[in-house]
Formats: sequence, C-alpha cells, structure tokens
Amino acid sequence: MTDAVPAGAPRRPGLPPRDVPIVIDDQLALAQARRVVELAEDKKASDIVLLDVRALTSLADYFVICSGGSERQLGAIADGIAEGLKEDGVLPLGREGGAGAHWVLLDFGAVVVHVFAPPERDYYQLEKLWADAPVLLRVQ
Repeated sequence: MTDAVPAGAPRRPGLPPRDVPIVIDDQLALAQARRVVELAEDKKASDIVLLDVRALTSLADYFVICSGGSERQLGAIADGIAEGLKEDGVLPLGREGGAGAHWVLLDFGAVVVHVFAPPERDYYQLEKLWADAPVLLRVQ
C-alpha cells in the first residue's frame, strides 16, 4: 500500500507548500519497525511485541511495545532506539513521557514505540486495546 500527498496540497497555515509528494512505503515502515525491535533487544528490553495496526488506525502502521526493568533501563531503551534510528537517518516526530513517568513513547510516524515499566504496561494493557491487530513478532 502506498499513500501519497500530492505536491502543492493545502497545508496548515504557516507551513510551506510541499515540492514533492510524501510517499509512505509499507516495506520501509515494516523494516523500520523490525529495526526498532532489534534496537530494543540490544538494550535488553523484555516482552517485545510488534503489532500491525494498519487496518485499525491511521495513527501509525506498526506499534512496538516493550518493557524495561528500571527507570534507567527505560531511558536506555528509548535512547538506544532513537539513536539507532538517527544513525539510519530517521528522527522521531515526537517523544512523550520519560523514564521517571515509567513509560516512554517515541513517534516515528509509521512506527510508534511504547516502552513501559511492567506495572504501567499491565495498567494500560495496550495489547488488549489493540487485540484485533496481528502480532507480527513477539520476543520474550
């Protein structure tokens, strides 16, 4: 599936017009999601889940949900993912929460990453909320 925004399409006030269309490539988004899983594994994240949410929401194509055992590890996982993707030329669109809040969200557009402390992951139960999403990968 390829979505495109035509060049010169109306933009929000204050934003310059686009010179080229934005094309979102499914294979690229999936590769990016798999890269996030690898980076989370490198930082010893636990219970990593990759969900395909394309059919359920326009917020993102893929969610990666994982856990860390301490505030320090939550920060290290989120930072490791952000730094690893930055090396690949991909910058996050946004970052919410923080290690002190026991959760971190990284928004890369097509891929949204949720890093939780176990109690917060149990509380928010994103896997249940998105239960209709196919699980593409689970790393225990």
